[in-house]
Amino acid sequence: MPDTPQALSVSQLNQRAKQTLERDVGEVWVEGELSNVSRPASGHIYFTLKDDRAQIRCALFRQRARFVAAPMRDGDQVKLRGRVSLFEPRGDYQLIADAVQAAGLGELLAAFERLKAQLEGEGVFANTRPLPFPPRKILILSSASGAAIRDVLAVLAARWPLADVTLIPVPVQGAEAAPAMISALGLLNRQARLDPDQDVVLITRGGGSLEDLWAFNNEHLARAIFHSRLPVMSAVGHEVDVTLADFAADMRAPTPSAAAERLVPDQHALKQQLTQAENRLQRAMQARLERDSQRLDTLRARLRHPGEQLERQRQHVTDLCQRLQRAMQQTVQQQQTRVTQLSKRLASQDMARLHRAEQERVSQLQRRLANAMQRALEVRQARLSSAARELNAISPLAVLGRGYAIAQDEKGQVIRRAEDTAPGQKLSLRLGEGRLNVEVKRRYKQ
Repeated sequence: MPDTPQALSVSQLNQRAKQTLERDVGEVWVEGELSNVSRPASGHIYFTLKDDRAQIRCALFRQRARFVAAPMRDGDQVKLRGRVSLFEPRGDYQLIADAVQAAGLGELLAAFERLKAQLEGEGVFANTRPLPFPPRKILILSSASGAAIRDVLAVLAARWPLADVTLIPVPVQGAEAAPAMISALGLLNRQARLDPDQDVVLITRGGGSLEDLWAFNNEHLARAIFHSRLPVMSAVGHEVDVTLADFAADMRAPTPSAAAERLVPDQHALKQQLTQAENRLQRAMQARLERDSQRLDTLRARLRHPGEQLERQRQHVTDLCQRLQRAMQQTVQQQQTRVTQLSKRLASQDMARLHRAEQERVSQLQRRLANAMQRALEVRQARLSSAARELNAISPLAVLGRGYAIAQDEKGQVIRRAEDTAPGQKLSLRLGEGRLNVEVKRRYKQ
Protein backbone atom coordinates (compact mmCIF):
# COMPACT_ATOMS: atom_id res chain seq x y z
CA MET A 1 0.00 0.00 0.00
CA PRO A 2 1.58 3.29 -1.07
CA ASP A 3 2.34 5.91 1.60
CA THR A 4 -0.51 8.30 2.26
CA PRO A 5 0.60 11.96 2.01
CA GLN A 6 0.35 13.92 5.26
CA ALA A 7 -3.00 15.67 5.48
CA LEU A 8 -3.54 19.29 6.58
CA SER A 9 -5.94 20.20 9.32
CA VAL A 10 -8.85 22.47 8.45
CA SER A 11 -7.34 25.30 10.48
CA GLN A 12 -4.01 24.90 8.67
CA LEU A 13 -5.78 25.02 5.32
CA ASN A 14 -7.71 28.15 6.25
CA GLN A 15 -4.55 29.76 7.60
CA ARG A 16 -2.70 29.09 4.32
CA ALA A 17 -5.62 30.38 2.31
CA LYS A 18 -5.70 33.55 4.43
CA GLN A 19 -1.97 34.13 3.99
CA THR A 20 -2.24 33.60 0.25
CA LEU A 21 -5.15 36.01 -0.12
CA GLU A 22 -3.54 38.72 1.98
CA ARG A 23 -0.18 38.33 0.22
CA ASP A 24 -1.30 38.02 -3.38
CA VAL A 25 -4.36 40.29 -3.44
CA GLY A 26 -3.53 42.77 -0.66
CA GLU A 27 -5.28 46.17 -0.51
CA VAL A 28 -7.84 46.97 -3.24
CA TRP A 29 -10.61 49.45 -4.12
CA VAL A 30 -13.97 47.79 -4.82
CA GLU A 31 -17.25 49.33 -5.98
CA GLY A 32 -20.66 47.80 -5.41
CA GLU A 33 -24.07 48.02 -3.73
CA LEU A 34 -24.54 47.75 0.03
CA SER A 35 -26.91 45.16 1.50
CA ASN A 36 -27.53 43.50 4.85
CA VAL A 37 -25.92 46.42 6.69
CA SER A 38 -25.67 45.51 10.38
CA ARG A 39 -24.49 47.67 13.33
CA PRO A 40 -24.19 45.60 16.51
CA ALA A 41 -23.49 47.14 19.92
CA SER A 42 -19.77 46.52 19.48
CA GLY A 43 -19.57 49.49 17.08
CA HIS A 44 -18.37 47.37 14.14
CA ILE A 45 -20.32 47.47 10.86
CA TYR A 46 -20.96 44.29 8.92
CA PHE A 47 -22.43 44.29 5.42
CA THR A 48 -22.43 42.67 2.00
CA LEU A 49 -21.02 44.34 -1.11
CA LYS A 50 -22.59 43.01 -4.33
CA ASP A 51 -23.08 43.62 -8.02
CA ASP A 52 -25.40 41.88 -10.45
CA ARG A 53 -23.27 38.71 -10.56
CA ALA A 54 -21.47 38.27 -7.23
CA GLN A 55 -21.19 39.37 -3.63
CA ILE A 56 -18.64 39.43 -0.82
CA ARG A 57 -18.97 39.75 2.93
CA CYS A 58 -17.33 42.87 4.39
CA ALA A 59 -16.45 44.21 7.84
CA LEU A 60 -15.70 47.79 8.93
CA PHE A 61 -14.27 47.75 12.44
CA ARG A 62 -15.11 50.38 15.03
CA GLN A 63 -11.68 52.08 14.96
CA ARG A 64 -12.18 52.95 11.25
CA ALA A 65 -15.98 53.30 11.21
CA ARG A 66 -15.91 56.55 13.20
CA PHE A 67 -13.96 58.22 10.36
CA VAL A 68 -16.51 57.30 7.64
CA ALA A 69 -18.93 60.14 6.73
CA ALA A 70 -21.02 58.10 4.27
CA PRO A 71 -24.38 57.01 5.83
CA MET A 72 -24.00 53.38 4.61
CA ARG A 73 -27.59 52.30 3.98
CA ASP A 74 -28.89 49.26 2.12
CA GLY A 75 -29.00 50.00 -1.59
CA ASP A 76 -26.29 52.72 -1.52
CA GLN A 77 -23.67 52.52 -4.25
CA VAL A 78 -20.25 52.92 -2.63
CA LYS A 79 -16.55 52.59 -3.20
CA LEU A 80 -14.51 51.07 -0.42
CA ARG A 81 -10.85 50.43 0.23
CA GLY A 82 -9.80 47.30 2.07
CA ARG A 83 -7.75 44.18 2.17
CA VAL A 84 -8.96 40.70 1.22
CA SER A 85 -8.77 38.21 4.07
CA LEU A 86 -10.37 35.04 5.41
CA PHE A 87 -12.12 34.45 8.73
CA GLU A 88 -10.37 31.25 9.80
CA PRO A 89 -12.94 29.85 12.30
CA ARG A 90 -15.64 29.61 9.59
CA GLY A 91 -13.56 29.74 6.49
CA ASP A 92 -15.47 32.82 5.28
CA TYR A 93 -13.84 34.85 2.52
CA GLN A 94 -14.27 38.56 3.34
CA LEU A 95 -13.09 42.11 2.71
CA ILE A 96 -11.83 44.12 5.72
CA ALA A 97 -12.70 47.76 4.84
CA ASP A 98 -10.89 50.84 6.20
CA ALA A 99 -12.45 53.61 4.03
CA VAL A 100 -15.89 54.05 2.45
CA GLN A 101 -17.22 56.78 0.17
CA ALA A 102 -20.28 57.19 -2.01
CA ALA A 103 -19.77 56.17 -5.59
CA GLY A 104 -19.49 59.09 -7.99
CA LEU A 105 -18.39 61.35 -5.10
CA GLY A 106 -15.21 62.40 -6.89
CA GLU A 107 -17.11 63.84 -9.86
CA LEU A 108 -19.52 65.73 -7.58
CA LEU A 109 -16.67 67.10 -5.48
CA ALA A 110 -14.85 68.28 -8.59
CA ALA A 111 -17.98 70.08 -9.82
CA PHE A 112 -18.44 71.55 -6.34
CA GLU A 113 -14.86 72.89 -6.22
CA ARG A 114 -15.12 74.42 -9.71
CA LEU A 115 -18.36 76.25 -8.88
CA LYS A 116 -17.02 77.31 -5.49
CA ALA A 117 -13.90 78.85 -7.08
CA GLN A 118 -16.03 80.68 -9.67
CA LEU A 119 -18.46 82.17 -7.12
CA GLU A 120 -15.66 83.08 -4.74
CA GLY A 121 -13.90 84.94 -7.53
CA GLU A 122 -17.09 86.89 -8.20
CA GLY A 123 -17.40 87.91 -4.54
CA VAL A 124 -20.56 85.88 -3.86
CA PHE A 125 -19.07 84.67 -0.55
CA ALA A 126 -18.31 88.17 0.77
CA ASN A 127 -21.38 88.56 3.03
CA THR A 128 -20.49 88.96 6.72
CA ARG A 129 -23.38 91.12 7.98
CA PRO A 130 -24.07 90.88 11.69
CA LEU A 131 -27.30 89.10 12.54
CA PRO A 132 -29.80 90.82 14.87
CA PHE A 133 -29.57 89.40 18.38
CA PRO A 134 -32.12 88.50 19.44
CA PRO A 135 -34.08 88.81 16.19
CA ARG A 136 -37.67 90.08 16.09
CA LYS A 137 -38.69 87.47 13.53
CA ILE A 138 -37.00 84.22 12.50
CA LEU A 139 -38.02 83.07 9.01
CA ILE A 140 -37.11 79.41 8.43
CA LEU A 141 -36.81 77.83 4.99
CA SER A 142 -36.90 74.08 5.56
CA SER A 143 -38.96 70.94 5.19
CA ALA A 144 -42.02 70.93 7.41
CA SER A 145 -41.64 67.22 8.18
CA GLY A 146 -37.89 66.87 8.62
CA ALA A 147 -36.02 66.23 11.85
CA ALA A 148 -34.07 69.48 11.39
CA ILE A 149 -37.11 71.75 11.85
CA ARG A 150 -38.18 69.79 14.94
CA ASP A 151 -34.74 70.28 16.45
CA VAL A 152 -34.69 73.98 15.58
CA LEU A 153 -38.16 74.65 17.00
CA ALA A 154 -37.40 72.68 20.15
CA VAL A 155 -34.17 74.61 20.79
CA LEU A 156 -35.83 77.98 20.06
CA ALA A 157 -38.73 77.20 22.39
CA ALA A 158 -36.38 76.11 25.17
CA ARG A 159 -33.91 78.98 24.82
CA TRP A 160 -36.10 81.98 23.82
CA PRO A 161 -39.89 81.49 23.81
CA LEU A 162 -40.32 85.16 22.85
CA ALA A 163 -39.01 84.46 19.33
CA ASP A 164 -41.55 85.00 16.53
CA VAL A 165 -40.86 81.98 14.31
CA THR A 166 -42.35 81.54 10.83
CA LEU A 167 -41.77 78.34 8.85
CA ILE A 168 -41.82 78.61 5.07
CA PRO A 169 -42.07 74.94 3.99
CA VAL A 170 -39.91 74.13 0.97
CA PRO A 171 -38.45 70.92 -0.41
CA VAL A 172 -34.84 70.47 0.65
CA GLN A 173 -33.85 67.62 -1.65
CA GLY A 174 -34.28 66.95 -5.34
CA ALA A 175 -34.52 69.02 -8.50
CA GLU A 176 -37.35 71.23 -7.22
CA ALA A 177 -35.62 72.16 -3.96
CA ALA A 178 -33.32 74.95 -5.17
CA PRO A 179 -35.99 76.81 -7.25
CA ALA A 180 -38.45 76.59 -4.35
CA MET A 181 -35.94 78.06 -1.88
CA ILE A 182 -34.97 80.83 -4.36
CA SER A 183 -38.63 81.74 -4.87
CA ALA A 184 -39.35 81.76 -1.11
CA LEU A 185 -36.27 83.87 -0.38
CA GLY A 186 -37.27 86.39 -3.05
CA LEU A 187 -40.80 86.59 -1.64
CA LEU A 188 -39.46 87.32 1.87
CA ASN A 189 -37.13 90.04 0.61
CA ARG A 190 -40.01 91.81 -1.15
CA GLN A 191 -42.05 92.15 2.04
CA ALA A 192 -41.62 95.72 3.30
CA ARG A 193 -42.70 94.81 6.85
CA LEU A 194 -39.53 92.75 7.28
CA ASP A 195 -36.56 94.75 8.56
CA PRO A 196 -32.94 93.60 7.93
CA ASP A 197 -31.95 95.11 11.29
CA GLN A 198 -34.51 93.03 13.21
CA ASP A 199 -35.33 89.91 11.16
CA VAL A 200 -33.26 86.96 9.94
CA VAL A 201 -33.68 84.08 7.51
CA LEU A 202 -32.54 80.56 8.46
CA ILE A 203 -32.04 77.99 5.67
CA THR A 204 -31.64 74.51 7.13
CA ARG A 205 -32.04 70.78 6.72
CA GLY A 206 -30.66 67.64 8.35
CA GLY A 207 -27.74 65.53 7.29
CA GLY A 208 -27.44 63.35 4.24
CA SER A 209 -25.15 62.25 1.47
CA LEU A 210 -23.52 64.66 -0.93
CA GLU A 211 -26.24 63.85 -3.43
CA ASP A 212 -28.94 64.58 -0.82
CA LEU A 213 -27.43 67.99 -0.07
CA TRP A 214 -26.70 68.89 -3.68
CA ALA A 215 -29.63 71.29 -3.93
CA PHE A 216 -27.76 73.62 -1.53
CA ASN A 217 -24.83 73.70 -3.97
CA ASN A 218 -27.01 75.31 -6.63
CA GLU A 219 -25.34 78.36 -8.21
CA HIS A 220 -28.56 80.37 -8.41
CA LEU A 221 -29.43 79.66 -4.78
CA ALA A 222 -25.98 80.89 -3.70
CA ARG A 223 -26.46 84.10 -5.70
CA ALA A 224 -29.96 84.60 -4.25
CA ILE A 225 -28.56 84.27 -0.71
CA PHE A 226 -25.76 86.73 -1.53
CA HIS A 227 -28.23 89.34 -2.88
CA SER A 228 -30.73 88.84 -0.04
CA ARG A 229 -31.74 92.09 1.68
CA LEU A 230 -32.41 90.13 4.87
CA PRO A 231 -29.39 88.55 6.60
CA VAL A 232 -29.18 84.78 6.11
CA MET A 233 -27.88 81.98 8.33
CA SER A 234 -27.25 78.58 6.75
CA ALA A 235 -27.25 75.30 8.68
CA VAL A 236 -27.17 72.39 6.25
CA GLY A 237 -26.35 68.84 7.26
CA HIS A 238 -23.86 67.86 9.92
CA GLU A 239 -20.70 69.63 11.00
CA VAL A 240 -18.59 67.97 8.29
CA ASP A 241 -21.03 68.95 5.53
CA VAL A 242 -20.22 72.20 3.73
CA THR A 243 -22.32 73.63 0.89
CA LEU A 244 -22.19 76.73 -1.32
CA ALA A 245 -25.20 78.06 0.58
CA ASP A 246 -23.02 78.05 3.73
CA PHE A 247 -20.36 80.13 1.99
CA ALA A 248 -22.85 82.62 0.54
CA ALA A 249 -24.72 83.14 3.83
CA ASP A 250 -23.80 85.81 6.36
CA MET A 251 -23.21 83.13 8.98
CA ARG A 252 -22.95 79.34 8.98
CA ALA A 253 -23.89 76.96 11.78
CA PRO A 254 -22.57 73.36 11.84
CA THR A 255 -26.00 71.86 12.61
CA PRO A 256 -29.64 73.03 12.73
CA SER A 257 -29.60 72.88 16.54
CA ALA A 258 -26.43 74.95 16.66
CA ALA A 259 -28.08 77.51 14.36
CA ALA A 260 -30.98 77.89 16.78
CA GLU A 261 -28.53 78.31 19.67
CA ARG A 262 -26.66 81.07 17.82
CA LEU A 263 -29.79 82.93 16.73
CA VAL A 264 -31.30 83.53 20.18
CA PRO A 265 -29.99 83.97 23.71
CA ASP A 266 -30.50 81.32 26.38
CA GLN A 267 -33.28 82.37 28.71
CA HIS A 268 -31.91 80.14 31.46
CA ALA A 269 -28.47 81.74 31.22
CA LEU A 270 -30.06 85.19 31.21
CA LYS A 271 -32.20 84.28 34.20
CA GLN A 272 -29.10 83.02 35.97
CA GLN A 273 -27.29 86.26 35.13
CA LEU A 274 -30.26 88.27 36.39
CA THR A 275 -30.36 86.17 39.56
CA GLN A 276 -26.64 86.71 40.09
CA ALA A 277 -27.04 90.44 39.45
CA GLU A 278 -29.99 90.55 41.84
CA ASN A 279 -27.94 88.74 44.50
CA ARG A 280 -25.04 91.15 44.01
CA LEU A 281 -27.45 94.09 44.23
CA GLN A 282 -29.02 92.73 47.40
CA ARG A 283 -25.60 92.16 48.96
CA ALA A 284 -24.52 95.67 47.97
CA MET A 285 -27.75 97.16 49.36
CA GLN A 286 -27.35 95.18 52.59
CA ALA A 287 -23.76 96.33 52.97
CA ARG A 288 -24.83 99.92 52.24
CA LEU A 289 -27.62 99.69 54.82
CA GLU A 290 -25.22 98.29 57.41
CA ARG A 291 -22.71 101.08 56.75
CA ASP A 292 -25.41 103.74 56.93
CA SER A 293 -26.83 102.17 60.09
CA GLN A 294 -23.42 102.25 61.74
CA ARG A 295 -22.95 105.86 60.66
CA LEU A 296 -26.41 106.73 62.00
CA ASP A 297 -25.56 105.13 65.34
CA THR A 298 -22.35 107.14 65.48
CA LEU A 299 -24.18 110.39 64.67
CA ARG A 300 -26.92 109.56 67.17
CA ALA A 301 -24.28 109.04 69.86
CA ARG A 302 -22.75 112.42 69.03
CA LEU A 303 -26.09 114.22 68.85
CA ARG A 304 -27.13 116.24 71.95
CA HIS A 305 -30.56 117.52 72.98
CA PRO A 306 -31.09 121.17 71.86
CA GLY A 307 -31.91 122.19 75.46
CA GLU A 308 -28.65 120.70 76.63
CA GLN A 309 -26.78 122.52 73.87
CA LEU A 310 -28.51 125.83 74.77
CA GLU A 311 -27.74 125.35 78.45
CA ARG A 312 -24.09 124.77 77.61
CA GLN A 313 -24.02 127.91 75.44
CA ARG A 314 -25.81 129.90 78.17
CA GLN A 315 -23.21 128.80 80.72
CA HIS A 316 -20.44 129.72 78.30
CA VAL A 317 -21.91 133.23 77.84
CA THR A 318 -22.20 133.64 81.62
CA ASP A 319 -18.55 132.68 82.03
CA LEU A 320 -17.54 135.20 79.35
CA CYS A 321 -19.56 137.99 81.06
CA GLN A 322 -17.91 137.27 84.38
CA ARG A 323 -14.47 137.24 82.77
CA LEU A 324 -15.29 140.56 81.04
CA GLN A 325 -16.39 142.19 84.28
CA ARG A 326 -13.26 141.06 86.09
CA ALA A 327 -11.09 142.31 83.21
CA MET A 328 -12.85 145.70 83.20
CA GLN A 329 -12.49 146.06 86.97
CA GLN A 330 -8.84 145.12 86.75
CA THR A 331 -8.25 147.61 83.91
CA VAL A 332 -10.02 150.44 85.79
CA GLN A 333 -7.96 149.73 88.88
CA GLN A 334 -4.74 149.72 86.86
CA GLN A 335 -5.62 153.04 85.18
CA GLN A 336 -6.54 154.60 88.53
CA THR A 337 -3.26 153.46 89.96
CA ARG A 338 -1.31 154.94 87.05
CA VAL A 339 -3.19 158.25 87.29
CA THR A 340 -2.36 158.39 90.99
CA GLN A 341 1.32 157.70 90.26
CA LEU A 342 1.44 160.37 87.54
CA SER A 343 -0.30 162.86 89.81
CA LYS A 344 2.27 162.24 92.49
CA ARG A 345 5.13 162.62 89.98
CA LEU A 346 3.60 165.85 88.65
CA ALA A 347 3.15 167.24 92.11
CA SER A 348 6.76 166.53 92.97
CA GLN A 349 8.09 168.61 90.05
CA ASP A 350 9.08 172.43 90.30
CA MET A 351 7.09 173.94 87.46
CA ALA A 352 8.84 177.34 87.54
CA ARG A 353 12.26 175.74 87.28
CA LEU A 354 11.09 173.54 84.40
CA HIS A 355 9.67 176.61 82.62
CA ARG A 356 12.96 178.53 82.93
CA ALA A 357 14.93 175.51 81.68
CA GLU A 358 12.70 175.15 78.64
CA GLN A 359 12.98 178.92 77.89
CA GLU A 360 16.78 178.73 78.05
CA ARG A 361 16.74 175.73 75.76
CA VAL A 362 14.55 177.59 73.23
CA SER A 363 16.88 180.63 73.31
CA GLN A 364 19.90 178.44 72.62
CA LEU A 365 18.15 176.86 69.68
CA GLN A 366 17.21 180.30 68.27
CA ARG A 367 20.81 181.53 68.48
CA ARG A 368 22.07 178.37 66.82
CA LEU A 369 19.49 178.78 64.06
CA ALA A 370 20.48 182.43 63.40
CA ASN A 371 24.16 181.54 63.23
CA ALA A 372 23.50 178.65 60.88
CA MET A 373 21.36 180.80 58.59
CA GLN A 374 24.07 183.55 58.49
CA ARG A 375 26.76 181.05 57.56
CA ALA A 376 24.59 179.43 54.89
CA LEU A 377 23.76 182.87 53.39
CA GLU A 378 27.43 183.86 53.21
CA VAL A 379 28.38 180.61 51.52
CA ARG A 380 25.64 180.97 48.91
CA GLN A 381 26.54 184.65 48.22
CA ALA A 382 30.15 183.64 47.58
CA ARG A 383 29.03 180.91 45.21
CA LEU A 384 26.73 183.34 43.39
CA SER A 385 29.51 185.95 42.93
CA SER A 386 31.83 183.28 41.53
CA ALA A 387 29.20 182.02 39.09
CA ALA A 388 28.46 185.59 37.94
CA ARG A 389 32.12 186.24 37.19
CA GLU A 390 32.37 183.00 35.21
CA LEU A 391 29.19 183.81 33.33
CA ASN A 392 30.35 187.33 32.51
CA ALA A 393 33.64 185.96 31.19
CA ILE A 394 31.93 183.81 28.60
CA SER A 395 28.87 186.03 27.88
CA PRO A 396 28.64 187.51 24.33
CA LEU A 397 27.38 190.74 25.94
CA ALA A 398 30.86 191.32 27.32
CA VAL A 399 32.25 191.10 23.76
CA LEU A 400 29.64 193.62 22.60
CA GLY A 401 30.75 195.91 25.37
CA ARG A 402 34.18 196.10 23.77
CA GLY A 403 32.72 197.65 20.54
CA TYR A 404 31.43 194.61 18.66
CA ALA A 405 27.92 194.17 17.22
CA ILE A 406 25.68 191.25 16.17
CA ALA A 407 23.84 191.59 12.80
CA GLN A 408 20.48 189.83 12.33
CA ASP A 409 18.10 189.72 9.36
CA GLU A 410 14.34 190.24 9.47
CA LYS A 411 13.86 186.63 10.61
CA GLY A 412 16.29 186.98 13.47
CA GLN A 413 18.97 184.86 11.77
CA VAL A 414 22.56 185.93 12.66
CA ILE A 415 24.56 187.22 9.64
CA ARG A 416 28.07 185.76 9.62
CA ARG A 417 29.23 186.52 6.01
CA ALA A 418 28.76 189.53 3.77
CA GLU A 419 27.59 187.33 0.89
CA ASP A 420 24.63 186.24 3.04
CA THR A 421 23.17 189.77 2.52
CA ALA A 422 21.90 191.71 -0.44
CA PRO A 423 21.94 195.49 -1.18
CA GLY A 424 18.79 197.12 0.21
CA GLN A 425 18.27 194.39 2.82
CA LYS A 426 17.19 195.58 6.26
CA LEU A 427 19.33 194.41 9.19
CA SER A 428 19.21 194.80 12.96
CA LEU A 429 22.48 195.45 14.84
CA ARG A 430 22.71 194.57 18.54
CA LEU A 431 25.34 196.69 20.33
CA GLY A 432 26.74 196.53 23.80
CA GLU A 433 23.97 198.90 24.75
CA GLY A 434 20.86 199.18 22.50
CA ARG A 435 20.02 198.23 18.88
CA LEU A 436 20.32 199.86 15.43
CA ASN A 437 18.22 199.25 12.28
CA VAL A 438 20.38 199.62 9.17
CA GLU A 439 20.14 199.04 5.39
CA VAL A 440 22.82 197.33 3.29
CA LYS A 441 24.11 199.65 0.57
CA ARG A 442 27.02 197.63 -0.76
CA ARG A 443 28.88 194.41 0.03
CA TYR A 444 32.61 194.21 0.27
CA LYS A 445 34.82 191.19 0.03
CA GLN A 446 37.68 191.05 2.50
